[in-house]
Amino acid sequence: MTGPLRPAFHEGQVLSAADLTATVEYARGLAVRHARHLHEWGVAEGLGLAAEPRTDPLTGARHVGVSVAPGVAVDGTGREVVVTEPVVLRESDFEEVNGADRPTDEPYPVFLTAADRRPDRARTPVPCAGGAAGTRVEESYRILFGRLGDERLVEEQRPPATGAAPAAPPDRWLVLLGYVRWTDGRFSGVETRARGVGVRFTGVRADTVAARSGSLTLRTGTAAREGEPALVLSGGEQPSLVFGLYRGGGAVAPLMTVAANGNLTVEGGFSGRMPAGGTPAVSGTATDGMLLPLPSGVTPQQVADGRVAVHVLLTPRTPPPATDSTLVSTVEAAVDGDRRVRCRMRLYDPLATPAGVAERPGVVDFLVLATVAAANGGG
Repeated sequence: MTGPLRPAFHEGQVLSAADLTATVEYARGLAVRHARHLHEWGVAEGLGLAAEPRTDPLTGARHVGVSVAPGVAVDGTGREVVVTEPVVLRESDFEEVNGADRPTDEPYPVFLTAADRRPDRARTPVPCAGGAAGTRVEESYRILFGRLGDERLVEEQRPPATGAAPAAPPDRWLVLLGYVRWTDGRFSGVETRARGVGVRFTGVRADTVAARSGSLTLRTGTAAREGEPALVLSGGEQPSLVFGLYRGGGAVAPLMTVAANGNLTVEGGFSGRMPAGGTPAVSGTATDGMLLPLPSGVTPQQVADGRVAVHVLLTPRTPPPATDSTLVSTVEAAVDGDRRVRCRMRLYDPLATPAGVAERPGVVDFLVLATVAAANGGG
């Protein structure tokens, strides 16, 4: 087994074409290994499908012209694919691949792949000896239409071996640019995602990301747009982790902040799934017939499924007596299966004329606890 071979030269050496080619290939190998193993492949810049409304001058039918914007992609072999000018997609090319299909509303995939070409001899220097071979290779591209379902081929592609050279024809790597719709023999629209497969963009493979300025920001777009989310990790004298939304001036308005001492500041409230072993609670006052609330984060479905157990403590309130001789007792203080309060109070005044017993709705103070049993092993 051998590693990459780096060309070396000495004084008086006669350089052959193979020597010069090896110099170029060594640099290409460095670049493609870096792109292949330190980055995720996909669209790096531009290359979006653009639809321009058009009208057929003979029939008046509306359709669109579709073009690919200039941009750069890196394929799974590490090759860089550069499109320097807008490319108009031809309907005749689409018909060659999919013209026999029945009419459908499903969008068809559009792919980009690298291609090597021999450039025009008029623009290429040739050896003085009159050799037939050119001295330049154009690292070009091809734009291909796929059949319905061919977008699945994108994820089925496998990268070459670690030390493999950059891919060259007839090998190809498909980069999905988007989808086109086809209606009555014309393009009718474009999409970026269909059948669960969308355009793939380049990424970074790294276990450590270090910022030189002392602040690291993650955001969902290339530009800081008002209302978009951002995550900011700051160092310095007051280190913190902030999640928030961009303001108009580019600053981040905090929604959640974790300080260096562990304090958590949240602008909104907490909600969501109740953690195992947690005991959220709610308390208050209720009258006879009222439904008791559930603690925040606990849903009626969780209680009905038995995932959460609800415990209720009721403390009846003694109403103020009408006279000093009135006796008050609690007849009932309970909740039913729907968490509805049942509270009745009995009032009796033995000195009243005539003496009598009266029952009235009562008031209770309540405490509702919700518990979830911890999983085996404490997980």
